[in-house]
Amino acid sequence: MKPGLSLRVSQHLALTPQLQQSIRLLQLSTLELASEVEQMLDDNPFLERDDEAAPREEFGLARADTRVSEGDRIQEIASDSIAVGTDSAGDEADFGSESLAPESWDGDGSVDIAPDDGEWGGDAPARANNLDSDDELDPGERGPGQESLAEHLHRQALALRLSPEDTAALRFLIESLNDDGYLEDSLAQLAATLTDEGDDLEALEELVHRFTLALKLLQSLEPAGVGARNLAECLTLQLRSRQAERDVAPAAQACIATALKICAQHGAVDLLARRDVKKLAQLTGEGDDAVRAGMQLIATLDPKPGRPFADVERNAIVPDVIVSSVGSGATQRFRVQLNPDVMPKLRVHDIYANALRGGKGGENHQALSTRLQEARWFIKNIQQRFDTILRVSQAIVERQRNFFIHGELAMRPMVQRELADELGVHESTISRVTTAKYMATPRGTFELKYFFGSALGTEAGGNASSTAVRALIKQFIAAEDTGRPLSDSQLAEMLKEQGIDCARRTVAKYREGLRIPIASLRKATATAS
Repeated sequence: MKPGLSLRVSQHLALTPQLQQSIRLLQLSTLELASEVEQMLDDNPFLERDDEAAPREEFGLARADTRVSEGDRIQEIASDSIAVGTDSAGDEADFGSESLAPESWDGDGSVDIAPDDGEWGGDAPARANNLDSDDELDPGERGPGQESLAEHLHRQALALRLSPEDTAALRFLIESLNDDGYLEDSLAQLAATLTDEGDDLEALEELVHRFTLALKLLQSLEPAGVGARNLAECLTLQLRSRQAERDVAPAAQACIATALKICAQHGAVDLLARRDVKKLAQLTGEGDDAVRAGMQLIATLDPKPGRPFADVERNAIVPDVIVSSVGSGATQRFRVQLNPDVMPKLRVHDIYANALRGGKGGENHQALSTRLQEARWFIKNIQQRFDTILRVSQAIVERQRNFFIHGELAMRPMVQRELADELGVHESTISRVTTAKYMATPRGTFELKYFFGSALGTEAGGNASSTAVRALIKQFIAAEDTGRPLSDSQLAEMLKEQGIDCARRTVAKYREGLRIPIASLRKATATAS
């Protein structure tokens, strides 16, 4: 076969660095995005935070590259107090389209400042009481930080007269607790982490013995139940703490003794969860009434003693989108806007960019030009991220308008593919936007994924949302006779009477998703109470 040359024409999709970054930023949560922004600010000298950025009346990529004159800026600021923000963001681009120019990070050698390099901010002015501005607060007005569980225990340990070795062992156990106050690893495992392979067995046993003594000290500290290895031990520690209190009535002492017997039984947690009074009475040798009283006492204990010391702010949900109601009755509408508190205000550093422009031909000119291009693309990709979130949120609110007016029972069935076709984006873009993004509404804060649900057929030929069916099941169970709770089959029949065709297995799946126990456990709970 003779060698030869041939020319072929083909098409393929190439993900440029900009497009890869835009896709990655889109799927990040608010906290992850903040971390990404801080990392970029540390790495790129051309990027800086613009804390005094002028507020924009409208947000959207359609206005991102529009050159704004100084006179227009002054007029915008002067009329800000009477201006009403627009409800839409104009024509937005999205990540599923091919509108991004296939440029590379290397740039074209131009270092002129782009029209949007000067500033980029939110679509609303900063509030006067914005707590993010620490410089405006008096240090005495700032509340003290919440004490953690480890700090609380270390403070108590200071009052104990211990040898340096025991103090070190106790401190090590305190630092080994999880957020709930449990010691997840065994003492032998903890000791093994502090010994080398060459150490003899006696050294390991000595360390385990010292940890055993330190564990008893740890379990004597407040809150009661801390340092337990499992739930049964945690409950036992709390019961013994109550038993040691002064002025405890004899009847209460007897109830505590019964509760201790219950916790000492093998599989006590499972029996308590099933509320199996007869089995517990048989194992403990107590009467049914005494066992019920012990179970009621156990129900008052805290299964997670470290929970009051948890960092609440760390688990707080910060919404990406805020929905507010405007008007009432037939004229009621819902305004969708981005949360300005989660939108980073970034800009290209003017001084550095101008210095680079005046120093063409330098030794490191090309590398610095690349960094400037990276800063520009990072700002634009963040703009595009929030723009896409806003577009999707507006489409969700428009489709689920009845939910915002009437509640869960009015939720419409909707899948991601329908919204993707409506907005002209890929289904994966909708999936990235709705993951770990939250919407604050008059009815509460929800993840964007919450508004999507499969459809169940109705006798009328229409569809009912699975979210609405869950709400209906929850409503049925809330109104049931506690002495004769509804079974899954009965719930399926009641849904059929409402015109919704739902199998018993589907009802059971929805009930479990709502964390509602089966009928027998609901009846046992009602009987015990």
